[in-house]
Parts: sequence; structure tokens; C-alpha cells
Amino acid sequence: MNIFLDAEMIPCQWPGILAEFAADVKPPGTHKKPDTIAAWLAENREAEAEAAWLKTSFDGGMGQIVCLSWALDDGDTRALAVPDLTFSSEAALLEVWFSDLNALHNGTGGTRPVLIGHNHVAFDIPFIWKRAMVHGIRPPLWFPRNPKPWAESVVDTMMLWDSTQRAGGSMDKLCRVLGLPGKGGMSGADVWPMVRGGRIDEVTEYCRADVERTRAMYRRMTFEQ
Repeated sequence: MNIFLDAEMIPCQWPGILAEFAADVKPPGTHKKPDTIAAWLAENREAEAEAAWLKTSFDGGMGQIVCLSWALDDGDTRALAVPDLTFSSEAALLEVWFSDLNALHNGTGGTRPVLIGHNHVAFDIPFIWKRAMVHGIRPPLWFPRNPKPWAESVVDTMMLWDSTQRAGGSMDKLCRVLGLPGKGGMSGADVWPMVRGGRIDEVTEYCRADVERTRAMYRRMTFEQ
């Protein structure tokens, strides 16, 4: 039983968080005089704060999940997205997703699933666990926690391609190398601008397509196709 999965995340949505980052911006150490410090901050504070804030989309304690997509073996790819960016909507998303995963697990006689994703051992799975802890929502008992890349409960296509990670393994690059349809110019960096612009449906389709790309890569790498 293989479950292919992908998740899309956005930066922290705490009220006033951008102002907190702005207050923490410090000028380079080469700036010593008060007037040069003030000039540098006036020119750079806003951009530096936004850059730091955007990076919270990689932090499971601060960022938020806006979409989850998955597929069981050869089955259809499903996806769930939040209706808004509230804390409670993310919690509801996780509850429904965990329930659906358990239903898949129970429907196969309790066989432990293998979760297959791209860079999900280092990123998606830990992020999901942290969000579950933040909301106090227990993941399925079989859902792997802090798995090693070689654990039987997970397969990471990035590691499957190059376990040293020295060769580079972006999904778009691997799709091109393997002769599979790529991302079409979109990347994870586009998710927040699209969500902010009310284009969550497009983000959902992007997440769904990433699951299908992951499944295609996995099959090529394991010589199933």
C-alpha cells in the first residue's frame, strides 16, 4: 500500500508578525554611525523583514498548511484546501486529512502504508507533525514520525535519485531528466502570492499535479514503467 503525498505551505499568519520581524532587523556590522544606520534601515528594513517573514513557510512552528494532496497506489489523486487562512481552518484540514488516511488504512485491512513524496522526509512530514502538535490533533498511529530516509515506512524520490543529495534533485529537474511532464514554470515560491491573490483553486491543482509527478517519478525510478 503506497500513499503518494504533497503539501503546500504559506508564511506565518500571526497578527503583527511582519512588524515583529521589522523590529528585529539589524544593519550590517560595517555601519557604525547613527546616521548611516538610520539611512540603511530606512532603505532596507521593510524588504529585510518581508524576506525573513517569507522564510517562515519552511518553519512548521510558524508557517501554515493550505493544501494537502494524496493518492493511494494507482487511484485518483485527491486534494483538500483551506477555505480561508484562519487557524481553525488549518486544524479542520488536518482533521479531515488524518481521518481520510485512516480510512484508507482500514480499507486495506490495516496494512501499514508507505508514504512516498519528494523531499518529504526532511520537510513535509516534519512540518505536518509540527502543525498537528500546534493544533493538538493526533496523527494516525502509523503515520511516521522523524523517519530516516531508509525507513520502510517512507520513500523519498529525492533520495531515491541521489542519496548523497550532491547531484541536485528538484522535482522539475528530475521530471525533465526522466522525460516526464515538469512543473510548467510554477514553483513553491509562487504559492503564497497565489493564495494571497485568491487563487487557492490553482494552488490545489498544483499540489495535486505534484502528487501525480511524484508517482510518475517513483515508477520510473523503481522501473515500474
